[in-house]
Amino acid sequence: MKRIIIHVYGLVQGVFFRYTTRKIARNLGITGIVKNLPDGSVYIEAEGPEDKLIELIRFAKKGPKAANVELVEFEYKEPQYKFKGFEYSF
Repeated sequence: MKRIIIHVYGLVQGVFFRYTTRKIARNLGITGIVKNLPDGSVYIEAEGPEDKLIELIRFAKKGPKAANVELVEFEYKEPQYKFKGFEYSF
């Protein structure tokens, strides 16, 4: 079990990025949150098996069809087991 923090930059708000991220994360069995940040980026914090988190990173690098991802930064952290599911955060 691992935890990952992902920041996604580019045209990533208003293009169903959060919705699609939540759908994919739930299908992968990952817990966590996704939210829009004031600077126009998207923040993802997720916990799960490393192979599933890698799949989430792959998605974040391309995003949904209408997105234009310019940069993805991520770092692994120790899991905190604080999430029950995968939800939007505001």
